Amino acid sequence: MHDWNVISADESLMQRLAHYMRRLVKEKEADPTLMTKEEFYAKLDEAEREIARGEYTVQLPGESVEDMLKRCGYV
Repeated sequence: MHDWNVISADESLMQRLAHYMRRLVKEKEADPTLMTKEEFYAKLDEAEREIARGEYTVQLPGESVEDMLKRCGYV
């Protein structure tokens, strides 16, 4: 507990601690949908292969995204 007393008595140390804590929280709350550049390009490559195999869906003119998803059986 002595260390906490030293930090809490020094405004500069408290600011540094607060900054470090914000960084830790931000890391903990990292977006799980983020991907590396390699993962992103791998997804693009796979999508191109699917298109080449005819495995894709086209949104029809005037069709909403929700209607397209229903037509494809996702909703």
